[in-house]
Amino acid sequence: MAVRSDLRNLAIVAHVDHGKTTLVDALLWQSGVFRDNQDVAERVMDSLDLEREKGITILAKNTAVRWETKDGPVTLNIVDTPGHADFGGEVERALEMVDGVLLLVDAAEGPLPQTRFVLRKALRKRLPVVLVVNKVDRPDSRIAEVVNQTYELFLDLLDDDSSDTSALDFPIVYASARAGRASLTQPADGSLPDSPDLRPLVETILTTIPPPTYDEGAPLQAQVTNLDASPYLGRLALCRIHQGELTRGSTVAWCRANGDVRLVRVTDLLMTEALDRVPADKAGPGDLVAIAGIPDITIGETLADPENPKPLPVIRVDEPSISVTIGINTSPLAGQSGDKLTARLLKNRLDAETLGNVSIRVRPTDRPDTWEVQGRGELQLAVLVEMMRREGFELTVGKPQVVTRIIDGTLHEPVERVTVDVPEEYVGVVTQMLGPRRGRMEQMVNHGTGWVRLDYLVPARGLIGFRTDFLTETRGTGLLHHVFEGYQPWAGDLRTRARGSLVADRRGTVTAYACFNLQERGTLFVGPGTEVYEGMIIGENARAEDMDVNPCRERKLTNIRSSTAEELERLAPPRHMSLEQALEFCREDECVEVTPDAIRLRKTILSRSEREKRRARRR
Repeated sequence: MAVRSDLRNLAIVAHVDHGKTTLVDALLWQSGVFRDNQDVAERVMDSLDLEREKGITILAKNTAVRWETKDGPVTLNIVDTPGHADFGGEVERALEMVDGVLLLVDAAEGPLPQTRFVLRKALRKRLPVVLVVNKVDRPDSRIAEVVNQTYELFLDLLDDDSSDTSALDFPIVYASARAGRASLTQPADGSLPDSPDLRPLVETILTTIPPPTYDEGAPLQAQVTNLDASPYLGRLALCRIHQGELTRGSTVAWCRANGDVRLVRVTDLLMTEALDRVPADKAGPGDLVAIAGIPDITIGETLADPENPKPLPVIRVDEPSISVTIGINTSPLAGQSGDKLTARLLKNRLDAETLGNVSIRVRPTDRPDTWEVQGRGELQLAVLVEMMRREGFELTVGKPQVVTRIIDGTLHEPVERVTVDVPEEYVGVVTQMLGPRRGRMEQMVNHGTGWVRLDYLVPARGLIGFRTDFLTETRGTGLLHHVFEGYQPWAGDLRTRARGSLVADRRGTVTAYACFNLQERGTLFVGPGTEVYEGMIIGENARAEDMDVNPCRERKLTNIRSSTAEELERLAPPRHMSLEQALEFCREDECVEVTPDAIRLRKTILSRSEREKRRARRR
C-alpha cells in the first residue's frame, strides 16, 4: 500500500454559524495565498449572492492550501461544507471526497442539532475527527463544559455493538478563527489562544488525518462527487481519484449509475490551487480534480480504466422529508416582470437542478404544468425558488408538505430534533407553542446565565410556519435549530396557524381609504397603490376564518363639509414577507406567486364563488 505524504483531504463540518468559512479564510491568509495589502471580501468561499445575503454556506466548495513543513510542502485540500441541516446532501457528498474532518463547535453554544448530524455521518464512515473549539474569546464562552458535551455526543452516537472506541481519542484544538489563532492548550474562558497563528491546528491535522493511500499499479478509479459548469468547457465533473492516474486527453470508461459502461475522452483536466482551477496534465490518487468532456455525467458515477472498468459504489444520501408543488404562474398579473413563463422552461430547470443536487427529487403531479419538488427542508426549497426567481422565472409555489412513508403497514412521518435557546421568561411560551404541534420535550438545561436550552422531538409538519411565530413570541431573542431525526408513526392532527386570511374580492389598485378601514380587521400585507386581484391574500385576519374584502374601495365625495374632514388618518405600515415567511404562512388552500419583482400570497382557487362551492360540497 503506497502513501501520498504530500497531501491531506479534509472537510470542515459544524452547525450553522460556528465559524467554518471564517477559519478557511484565516488558513488562506496565513498560507500566503493573498498579498498583505490585497483587498479580499470576508468569507471569500461564499461566492453565491444568496450565501452573502443570508450569511450561510449553501454549496460545498473546496480550496487547496499549500503549507510549508520541515519535511517539505504539503497540500491541504479543504472542503468547506454548509452548516444548515437543509443542505445536508452537500455535507454527505463532501465526506466522500475526504479522509478526515475538522469538527467545529462554538465555545458558547456547544454542540447543536447539525453538529450531531455531521458527526454521525463522519463516524459511520470511520473518518478521524479533530475537534476545534472555536470562538474561545467570546465573553460567554464555557470551554470545559462544551468539551464535555461533545464527549457525551460522541458516546451517544457510537454504535452500542461497536467495540471500536478509538473515535473517542480525538485531539482538541482551541481556536479563534476570526483572530487567526489556535492552541493545544485550553485558554481561560473569554481569552485568546496563546499561539499567534494557526500552526498548531495545521500540525494537528497533519498528524491526525491520514494521507491518501492507494495500490501501486491499480487501474483507474475516480468518483464524481459534484458538478459545476464553465462558460468555455461546459459541464465540469468534480472527482476524487481513488486509484490510478488520470491524464488530459486520455480515454476512460464512464461507468453510469444505470450499469452502462461507455468510453469517453477527457478533454480537459483542472486542479485547484488556492481559490482557482488551473490546467493540469495529470493527477494521481487522492487528488481532487475537475474534468471536462462528458456533458451527461452525473454525481456518484465512476471514471475507470477502459480495459478493466471497476465502478465504485454510487453515492447514497438521506431521502427528502419536505415537498412543495412548483408550477407556472397562473395569476392575472403573470408575465409582467419575468421572461421564463412556460412549463417547458420550468421542467428543464428543475431537471437541471436534480443533476447537480443529489438531495432534490422532482415528481410529476396530475397537472401538466406543475411538479412536486422534494427536499430536506423549507430553507433548501426556498433557496431553489429564490435562485429561479432571480433567473427570470415566474412561479406558483404551494404550501410545504411532509413526505410520508408506509412502514410495516403504518403511516409514518418525518420527525425533527429541535434545540431552542431562550431567556428564562420565555420557557412557558415555547412549551405552550410546541404542545399543540405534538412536540415532546427530551431535555431542559438551565445554563445559569439567564438562558435555558430545550431539546424537543417535533413532527416536521409541526415546524412548518413555526419560526415566524417563535421569533414574534420571544421578541426576537430566541434561537431555534432543528435537524432531521427519523420517521415515527403519524402523530394525528396538528393545530398550527390560528388566524385566517383577508382576501381581495376584485381586481384593482389598493386605496388608502380602504386600508384605513381594513387595518382594524387584521394585519395588512399591501399598501396604497398596490395592484391586487380577486383571490389575492392582502392580510391576516384577526379571527380564525377567512374574509373576502374590498381593498380598492374609494371615498365617496359630497358637497357637504364634515366637521372631521381635516383629521389626519394614520395608516399602519404593511407587513412585508420574505419568501420563507410567505411559504410558512400558507394554508393548504393557499400558495405563493413568485416573480422577479414581487412575492404575493393568493388562494389556490381565485374565484370567490368557486371557493364557496367547494366549501359547500365538503359540508
